[in-house]
Amino acid sequence: MTANWNAQWREQMLPTLADHTWDLIVIGGGISGAGIVREAARRGWRCLLLEHRDFAWGTSSRSSKMIHGGLRYIAKGQWRLTRDSVRERQRLLDEAPGLVEPMSFMMPHYRGGFPGPRVMGGLLSVYDALAGRRNHGFHDAQQLRFLAPGLKENGLLGGSCFVDALTDDARLVMRVLREARADGAVIVSGVRVTQLLREGGRVSGVQIEDGEGGATLQLRSSVLAVATGAWAERLRPADAAKQLRPLRGSHLLLPGWRLPVAQAFTFLHQRDRRPVFVFPWEGATVVGTTDLDHREDLDHSARISSEELDYLLAACQQQFPGAEIGADDVLSTWSGVRPVVGSAAGAQQDKPSNETREHVLWQEPGCVTLAGGKLTTFRPQAIEVLKACAEMLGCSFFDDGAPVFAAVSPLTIPGLSTSQWRRVAGRHGRDLPRLAQLLGELGLETVGASDTLWAELAFACEAEMILHLDDLLLRRTRLGLLLPRGGEDYLPAIRTLCQPRLAWDDERWHAETQRYRSLWLRDHSLPEITP
Repeated sequence: MTANWNAQWREQMLPTLADHTWDLIVIGGGISGAGIVREAARRGWRCLLLEHRDFAWGTSSRSSKMIHGGLRYIAKGQWRLTRDSVRERQRLLDEAPGLVEPMSFMMPHYRGGFPGPRVMGGLLSVYDALAGRRNHGFHDAQQLRFLAPGLKENGLLGGSCFVDALTDDARLVMRVLREARADGAVIVSGVRVTQLLREGGRVSGVQIEDGEGGATLQLRSSVLAVATGAWAERLRPADAAKQLRPLRGSHLLLPGWRLPVAQAFTFLHQRDRRPVFVFPWEGATVVGTTDLDHREDLDHSARISSEELDYLLAACQQQFPGAEIGADDVLSTWSGVRPVVGSAAGAQQDKPSNETREHVLWQEPGCVTLAGGKLTTFRPQAIEVLKACAEMLGCSFFDDGAPVFAAVSPLTIPGLSTSQWRRVAGRHGRDLPRLAQLLGELGLETVGASDTLWAELAFACEAEMILHLDDLLLRRTRLGLLLPRGGEDYLPAIRTLCQPRLAWDDERWHAETQRYRSLWLRDHSLPEITP
């Protein structure tokens, strides 16, 4: 594995891609594509992954950050999805501590409300049975006032408590990709697949365009896997039926001090009875999510609407009335588009929240497309895709249950607290020794009030394929979300550290900062509020 996975490596690698016939080309650098290429590379397949923009650019950096079983899927009868999800949740907790962390969830109950404590307790018993462990309980109103000061008290009966998990979704993608590279996969961003090549009634490769330099190439592969999420229908045959229903979920990020919560809270919004979450993440507080049809151009980043902002602020007022949260309190926003496979009449009749989150495979000779799916179940989804690919190749493929992540070797980093070590080990895995070297050179200072170390910025610039400034500030780190105004006050210091490592001249740095500011204002600030 090349140590410096960066723009210079990319420039040297791109012209050589056409020199090979790949066993597998994966299109899409989100969690689904990452999972597929990781499982294939581990088995010795010659793999290439191509990402149009940046890794985790789409849904996989804009999710609700939850690794969970989907409690509400039980009520919809989606037993297999819930079972697979809770099993994968536990696998990720075991394999990636510090990146995937357990989180206590609390659902308060009020007089006359549904579901009440008994119904919720029954659902949680089923949830725990599918997971194979008991992880729930009940706190009465007096206990809950102590555990959750500021919670709405009028009619409060108590709260049901259960355990799920949270992650940094973009960092999860990066760590899976790093594991694939360690097993020999070639992984490139900034490359657009313009068309599939078909010969003799079979997909035989792809035509690509370099999004940075403009060069075009034709690449050959034995089989192709398309994992482009909400964009999955774009490379299908022209006569294929349209089945995807893109659904937008938007979120608010508040300073942790403004709405301090020690655990996640889930409750039903009084407007539409949809579940809403308020939870701690990266030292801040997340409020989300919405669930509505996304009818805008998928080539542009999804953004929160003024109606969604009002909906989420109303949720804060409903459950934490004393906090008096308003638009001025919001640090940043993000919106992601869920790649949901719609029901037959879904686009016309069903509410978005009624659609299944199950995935499906679309196949044609030489190509398997994954549609739908969940962050939590990326590994079994990848196994299913590769089984279908293997059948096309005339070979067998099975789930051997091997770990997704290599074990992190114990390493002493002087000065790091136990919690800091756990955090960096979870995010960087096998790259921890190089990060430790940078910590020795740059020190242990964090960027502002965030938990992000300056050394992590340096490492990302050297070895995590940064093509643009937003790659660094919105996905390799989350500073653009966590710091006021997208981190504007820290840009001079970031420039001093990062510009030499990125080999950008002053003109390029100026262009990138202007691009980043414009992008942040458009996609992560408050929407224009309608009167």
